[in-house]
Amino acid sequence: MESLEKLKPLGLLLLRLALGVIFVYHGYPKLENPRVTMHAFVGMGFPGYFAYIAGIIETFGGALLILGLFTRIAGLAIAGEMAVALWRVHGIISNPMAVNNYQFPLALAAGAFALATTGAGAISLDHAIFRGGRSGRGAGKSARKSRDQD
Repeated sequence: MESLEKLKPLGLLLLRLALGVIFVYHGYPKLENPRVTMHAFVGMGFPGYFAYIAGIIETFGGALLILGLFTRIAGLAIAGEMAVALWRVHGIISNPMAVNNYQFPLALAAGAFALATTGAGAISLDHAIFRGGRSGRGAGKSARKSRDQD
């Protein structure tokens, strides 16, 4: 099992890349052709401007996942959007037996929530940028501890 633990950074990278590509692919057209998307959103019972919100969350959230930057925030925003889609569009509450209606957004929501709770992993900009801040705080605590013992 220890050898699988060593693959965790690679697993998180692949999850981020897969989800990021899917969300950019589905989000960018919402921003590229907003009139059609707004009409579709109104037909689903949402205000038209929700098309922009969804497009921004999906496009930029997906890009952030690919980069591994602000992964927890992006993952949480995407998981929230997918929760609304599961409830209002795909009928997970109204018809839970129709798994074929919601299996794809459910998998996307679960993956995004997993990234929100675990973080981006070692192969990410989050790790490269914010890793030093964590060790800096830890070093401060160690320094205080040794100072207090003297």
